[in-house]
Amino acid sequence: MSHHPITKVIRTQVPRTDEMEHSSPLFLTSSFCYDDAEEMRATFADENDNNIYTRFSNPNVQEFTDRMVALEGTEAGFATASGMSAIFASFMTFLKSGDHLISCRAIFGSTHTVITKYLAKYGIEYTYVEASEVESWEAAVKPNTKMFFLETPTNPALEVIDLEAAGKFTRKHKILLNVDNCFATPIAQRPIDYGADIIVHSATKWLDGQGRVLGGVVLGRKELIHEVYLFCRSTGPSMSPFNAWVLSRSLETLEVRMERHASNALKLAKALEGHEKISSVRYPFLHSHPQHGIATRQMTNGGGIVCFELKGGLEAGRNFLDALQMLTLTANLGDTRSIASHPASTTHAKLTHEEREKVGITPGLIRISVGLENISDILNDILQAIDKS
Repeated sequence: MSHHPITKVIRTQVPRTDEMEHSSPLFLTSSFCYDDAEEMRATFADENDNNIYTRFSNPNVQEFTDRMVALEGTEAGFATASGMSAIFASFMTFLKSGDHLISCRAIFGSTHTVITKYLAKYGIEYTYVEASEVESWEAAVKPNTKMFFLETPTNPALEVIDLEAAGKFTRKHKILLNVDNCFATPIAQRPIDYGADIIVHSATKWLDGQGRVLGGVVLGRKELIHEVYLFCRSTGPSMSPFNAWVLSRSLETLEVRMERHASNALKLAKALEGHEKISSVRYPFLHSHPQHGIATRQMTNGGGIVCFELKGGLEAGRNFLDALQMLTLTANLGDTRSIASHPASTTHAKLTHEEREKVGITPGLIRISVGLENISDILNDILQAIDKS
């Protein structure tokens, strides 16, 4: 019987133990035992699927991974300790010295650091392209290009990249398409449907949804994920069983949570448009968004992030944050509780002023991770803080 992906997520579990538990138990163990020497030999020879060591595999981690595979519609996945370890693994598994990476310019600050500072140490070249300028992608291709990496929507400017165009571009040039799907989540979009080869997530964000644990995951075709597994098995960015257990439980409510996040976010964005102290509001499902047509074509909702530009710049942004009474100031997003941040001084502070300007991170830009509180309370707190900015 075929089931909806959400049903698969909720019903995918590790095999029941003799205790006949209804909810999956925790497997807090570093290693696993064997009945005899022959079983142990066969396991280490990869002749069966037995667990060896939690750095390689663990029932809780596998349950979380299997649920993510169901959500994204991929063949396989490998879970990691954090979102950045997933991104790093997706680079280092498939890129070597002398290879060339194309990346959209608008990416998370730590991803920017990995690409510009650390990949260069391994002799891996990179070229940044504009997210919405397909012609710039073509101009960036070299004979040694091996991968195109992108986020959509981007962090934090919420540019939306045409995944259909990206899929055609990478197939044309026979390079890997690597998509960070963190902001949209598989509830809003599935990059695999547009030709993505690799999909990465920071599970720390919306997938957990309550700001409790770190985690990441790399998803894709079996043969690609096997290579990721071999890289991570040796280098060690493993997800802990406890974090996997927490994240697996979180996925059971992901759809209903994202529906509320997105609903609140759209209401907030519409309410802020036209405010006298705001020069612009950015949200993918607003008609004023430059890529609104692309967003509504490839996404089922606009996600839970809203950005707006305060006319007073840096000082207004600082005053706004200090005036908030309910929203939280913290280095995270995707929580049940609404969060406000100032990207220019926090998540993207390591970029130069010029680099920030190129990806739409202006001094007065405010990013709101819209939570699950009543929308009236979220809006009232933001409006009173804007009045004091």
